[in-house]
Amino acid sequence: MSTPRIVILGAGFAALTAARELRKRAPAARITLVAPKAEFVYLPSLIWIPSGLRQGSDLVLPLDRFLRDHDIEFVAGRVTGLNDGGRVVLTDGGEIANDALLIATGGRFIRKLPGIEHALTLCEGVASAEAIRDRVDAMRSGRIALGFGGNPNEPSAMRGGPMFELLFGLDTHLRRTGRRERIELTFFNAAAEPGKRLGEKAVSGLLAEMARRRIDTHLGHKPIGFSERGVDTEGGHVNADLILFMPGLTGPDWAPAAGLPLSPGGFFQADEFCRVTGADKVFVAGDAGSFPGPDWLPKQAHMADLQARAAAENLLGALAGRPPTARPKIELICIVDTVDQGILVYRDLKRSFLLPSSRLFHWAKRYFERHYLRAFRA
Repeated sequence: MSTPRIVILGAGFAALTAARELRKRAPAARITLVAPKAEFVYLPSLIWIPSGLRQGSDLVLPLDRFLRDHDIEFVAGRVTGLNDGGRVVLTDGGEIANDALLIATGGRFIRKLPGIEHALTLCEGVASAEAIRDRVDAMRSGRIALGFGGNPNEPSAMRGGPMFELLFGLDTHLRRTGRRERIELTFFNAAAEPGKRLGEKAVSGLLAEMARRRIDTHLGHKPIGFSERGVDTEGGHVNADLILFMPGLTGPDWAPAAGLPLSPGGFFQADEFCRVTGADKVFVAGDAGSFPGPDWLPKQAHMADLQARAAAENLLGALAGRPPTARPKIELICIVDTVDQGILVYRDLKRSFLLPSSRLFHWAKRYFERHYLRAFRA
């Protein structure tokens, strides 16, 4: 096959890392990126919009330069399914054939709890982060309740880190604006030890930080619904004037129409090489996939990048008739930012540790943002 056509679905961390890696390793390949818009949203910095450290426009980057620099064709469209075992991608704009496919469209939030419309979800995008900012700015007193949920069929499919960052960031912001004494914060979670996937030391460190900041907690009680008055849980009611909640994750809405194996939680089932189980030359990276590993395997940008690099290498090997060899390193790196400082959490298969709050980690997070976005700025 002289000029293979490789199709990548998505425009997030996993998709763009895979595109970069594929072009570097296969200069002659025809690479097509499929996404609703030719833009990249830097989701990790959404935590800074409510405090005013970032504006939405800072985090939405057009992909024109990236696509041009890497000689990648872009097709605007929303994926609706797959045919022929993945060789044909179905979109709302037509069909796209391929010789190899990499799925990196991300997941979606499970919005099934009664009254979920009364809660705002940070990672839904810039508009949601800006809505949180506006609601917080309008508050002069009251209570903000913050929490996150999971996928009951796939416990690892959650995104708790940004909620810890939002919690501590709002505390810092409210103190800076002289409103913290009049606006109370409550963190709620179904687990008695939230954040346990980050490691035992991380749990104790995060709970100690909440206590130090006089943040109330309502832990070990499953949320059962939301209303204008607050959060209802199996352990009672939490009064709130504003609810910020990160639901658990599941696979993309078109996954059931793909005809490929799905995990119990609704994600594309992958093996250790990021191949979709039972499919020929179909790979997955990032939040769209369910991967083998420990129960703390993170769904975060860093892990998506690691999976994308392995998937790209194995995809090219498959096109050349070689067996897969690349496995993504299993690693969790998280800086829990507080707007002016940061707590570093690290975990891999051998060790786990937490480094206490420091301004150095906050600036490290800002440096990484600037470094990552350099490739997309005109």
